[in-house]
Amino acid sequence: MDYSSRKKAWFDTKRLRNSTIAAGRRHTVGLKSDGTVTAVGDNKCGQCNVSHWSHIVAVDAANVHMATNTGNAHTVGLKSDGTVTATGWNKHEQCNVSEWRDIVSVSAGWCRTVGVKLDGTVVAVGRNNEGECNVDSWRDIAAVTTGDWHTVGLRSDGTVTAIGNNKYGQCNVNEWRGILAVSAGYLHTVGLRSDGTLVAVGRNKEGECDVSGWRDIVAIAAGSYHTVGLKSDDSVIAVGSNKHQQCVVSEWHEIRAVSAGCAHTLGLKSDGTIVAVGDNDYGQCDVSEWSNIKP
Repeated sequence: MDYSSRKKAWFDTKRLRNSTIAAGRRHTVGLKSDGTVTAVGDNKCGQCNVSHWSHIVAVDAANVHMATNTGNAHTVGLKSDGTVTATGWNKHEQCNVSEWRDIVSVSAGWCRTVGVKLDGTVVAVGRNNEGECNVDSWRDIAAVTTGDWHTVGLRSDGTVTAIGNNKYGQCNVNEWRGILAVSAGYLHTVGLRSDGTLVAVGRNKEGECDVSGWRDIVAIAAGSYHTVGLKSDDSVIAVGSNKHQQCVVSEWHEIRAVSAGCAHTLGLKSDGTIVAVGDNDYGQCDVSEWSNIKP
């Protein structure tokens, strides 16, 4: 079986959704239906230099919490042949992914990049000051998500593992069961259960973990201080910091995917267009003219 066939079988087994929209700290990335990529926002480190990319099947953008007043960021793209490309800030070698092979999922964290391989093992490069890249021993991983200083892995059996900074208990996920998806924010972690409810641990000073009452959720996204959920009726709900109106999503409809940046929120509509709310100081929400984003 060739790589493409093996990858399809892997996705079918894991029921994993790769990301076609990604919200970073100050930039936004979108994957088009033809496998090319577009980006807007702060390009201080070249994190938006993606116009030449092709054959991309998933994208992610490094986020960083609002308190870090820097535009240093990077963008990662997973190619259809299982290789990975990256652009942007590379001080910690977080963009040194050109030799990766057989990758089926990627996540861009603050100063690091993490990838899941076809065999369920995990690779990571970049900053490891708090052990956030110590994933060599992980096995049977279906997906990964990266917060600023912690990394979370979803196993194919619906259990979860996490490593790195645990100041607020954001890595206390070992007892979670029946999880379909995970998302890591700045200092919190959210899990989507198979019954459409959520569980969350970590920092909750802005109410970013107040999701216990949510129902009928099919996708989740954790920003720095807010959490976003996509409901089964294609509407969206959000809690947490709303300083930049990043939680003003109650009127959104026909949404197929969501992404949460530091202080902005993205929604991919069924017609391939994007809606965005929140911080737009660097034009990261200027996506109204985008079209043909991959559903």
